[in-house]
Amino acid sequence: MNTTPLTPARLVLALAAAGVIGGAGATWFHGSHAQAAVSSAPAAATVAATPAPAGLPDFAQIADRHGAAVVNISVSGTRKVSEAESGGFPGIDPSDPFYEFFRRFQGGGHRGGGTVEQPVRGQGSGFIVSSDGIILTNAHVVRDASEVTVKLTDRREFQAKVLGADPRTDVAVLRIDAKGLPTVPMGSAKALRAGEWVLAIGSPYGFENSVTAGVVSAKGRSLPDDSMVPFIQTDVAVNPGNSGGPLFNARGEVVGINSQIYSQSGGYQGLSFAIPIEIATQVKDQIVATGKARHARLGVTVQEVNQSLADSFKLERPEGALVSGVEPDGPADKAGLKSGDVILSFNGQPIVGSADLPALIGQSAPGEKVSLEVVRQGKRESLTAQLGDAGSKKGESVQADAGTGQGKLGLALRPLQPQEKREAGVDAGLVVEQVAGAAARAGVEPGDVLMAVNGTPVTSVAQVRSVVAKADKSVALLIQRNGDRIFVPVKLG
Repeated sequence: MNTTPLTPARLVLALAAAGVIGGAGATWFHGSHAQAAVSSAPAAATVAATPAPAGLPDFAQIADRHGAAVVNISVSGTRKVSEAESGGFPGIDPSDPFYEFFRRFQGGGHRGGGTVEQPVRGQGSGFIVSSDGIILTNAHVVRDASEVTVKLTDRREFQAKVLGADPRTDVAVLRIDAKGLPTVPMGSAKALRAGEWVLAIGSPYGFENSVTAGVVSAKGRSLPDDSMVPFIQTDVAVNPGNSGGPLFNARGEVVGINSQIYSQSGGYQGLSFAIPIEIATQVKDQIVATGKARHARLGVTVQEVNQSLADSFKLERPEGALVSGVEPDGPADKAGLKSGDVILSFNGQPIVGSADLPALIGQSAPGEKVSLEVVRQGKRESLTAQLGDAGSKKGESVQADAGTGQGKLGLALRPLQPQEKREAGVDAGLVVEQVAGAAARAGVEPGDVLMAVNGTPVTSVAQVRSVVAKADKSVALLIQRNGDRIFVPVKLG
């Protein structure tokens, strides 16, 4: 799922360290890669303490009771990088003391155009969900790993097998050869409320079994990472190494897996995100049974509905998922969905923001029949769609809104020539030759192809004038640019 980029800060995975050895500094850090000593004393017996003030959970009791089920995960492996990126010394770990020696005194190594295998090391967290050795963690923690070591709080170490990893939800399942292990109780992320206390246990920067606490800031957050997860946002201190660790509610039940942070520096800045435990459990059950997870797809591209678009499509309020593109012969196309439709509900679940739709679809099963309530040309309609498999083609995406402006439409248009239609892959449309006024302020550019106005396909300038003349406060222009389509709301005055 693609979403509006979060700027000026950037989202970074809350990985076990600053990134792949020799490749730190990327905006998105993939895999957890930090060297850290792993040691921990056995879980201490509960000791007498002053009761917590009324209204506050007993964090110490939660940590004592469930800390032993939280594990430290160390990984090692390799990944392919260009020789220039690696420094030109194949087989030499950039953390090796001799790496700098070779870089300085051997002329920078061989800097060909090929690729080399670069060592990958890292650490993360996980938690035991079955006494026979099933462990949940993040998919990015074990990515590129050829060896995974799990360390318990009693200092025992086990070589773990990765049963499967699902990048779409960032959930991975490990198994270690052990019996009678402590486990965590499962709760419900659906029951969480903003302002509710939550607690995280993990290994930030290798400091295993560290406990941090905070509150739920929001639920159902959509992030720009092609994920279909409605994240839990908290203000719990989560740092590199917390990835894959559990998020507990005040009753000591796991409600999520700590996965990502929002940061300008790569460290905690008050915004942390966790995967709801219901999604993680669903993925875990599929991986344990089949070795992989399957997700459904509808075959549409959707975008957020703002007030200008709501006015253009005559909606009561700016809610729903605006369909800007429909995959030919996909599930949505077969169900009769069209560009310009606004999806208001999915199987009876209301779609308030456009991110709600991919999240609900991702939690459905391929082949499942679902009901959709849509607004088309100002009228409500009910449709039934049979979902496809997200593994076969790209699933839903949420595109960014363009800005809005004021004033006249300000477009100079002409019909597409036959060759231009072939190059653009469209049957009809109008080329934007010049743009000014409100359309320019809304983000329309010369060379864009105008496909529709307020959901009505247009093939002539006269048709555009007619539709705009009937509009009230604003119009929604369906623009194609570089093969991508998006509705651009333009205020008329």
